[in-house]
Amino acid sequence: MSENTVAVTDSTFDGEVINSTGLVLVDFWAAWCGPCRAIAPTLDALAKEYAGQIKIAKLDVDSNQATSMKYNVRSIPSLIFFKDGKHVDTLIGAHPRPALEAKIKQHLAA
Repeated sequence: MSENTVAVTDSTFDGEVINSTGLVLVDFWAAWCGPCRAIAPTLDALAKEYAGQIKIAKLDVDSNQATSMKYNVRSIPSLIFFKDGKHVDTLIGAHPRPALEAKIKQHLAA
């Protein structure tokens, strides 16, 4: 984790994501996943740049299987967007920064 992203677990997911107002991006990842590690610095930079506008959370799928199953995460990284606690979008795979930033801007404007 970094200083800009928040780690969530099965037990803290509702409090940090579902009960949050505004936009939350949850990165479903695992330590052994190369693409997950590759996008981590980008997500950290976006969390810092958009601080106060979006919360970026990271959920380790190996340690938190209940939440991963609830949101049907079958491939990682899976980036799931929540707005005011509702699932509004999903990106699967390691996307470049411009694509991630475009999605963030799209959901902030909606």
